[in-house]
Amino acid sequence: MQRLQAEGFDLTQATVSRDLKQLQAGKKPDPDKGSVFFITEPELASMSKETIDGRLLLSGIRSVIFANNFGVVKTLPGYASSIAVHIDKHNRFEIIGTIAGDDTILLIPGQNIDHNQMKKALKMIFPELQDHFFRKG
Repeated sequence: MQRLQAEGFDLTQATVSRDLKQLQAGKKPDPDKGSVFFITEPELASMSKETIDGRLLLSGIRSVIFANNFGVVKTLPGYASSIAVHIDKHNRFEIIGTIAGDDTILLIPGQNIDHNQMKKALKMIFPELQDHFFRKG
């Protein structure tokens, strides 16, 4: 938890546990630390840090709603700031910035960008983001 928080992730223990389960991380006893989590080398080697970050954050997205020129991402509590940072890091021209609360992110589109273009940009950032997440407000 401390290492994730140092990297800018604002997560609860329950969130971390759920994400570790999704990554299929194993848990083993350690004489010094009590227990440690691990991902086997073949699984880890096949995933980039970007993929791991995206998958962990994707599990926190509940919906994306478009209204007027803006998009609103609804997340699980505590996920919004980390997801917003992940979106901003990608510097997509379709989304010039985000404003995040605890469980809501405002997506600010670039000039003359429509909802479909923002949706495609989000799918580039989160390749596993499914169409059922998107709605019109």
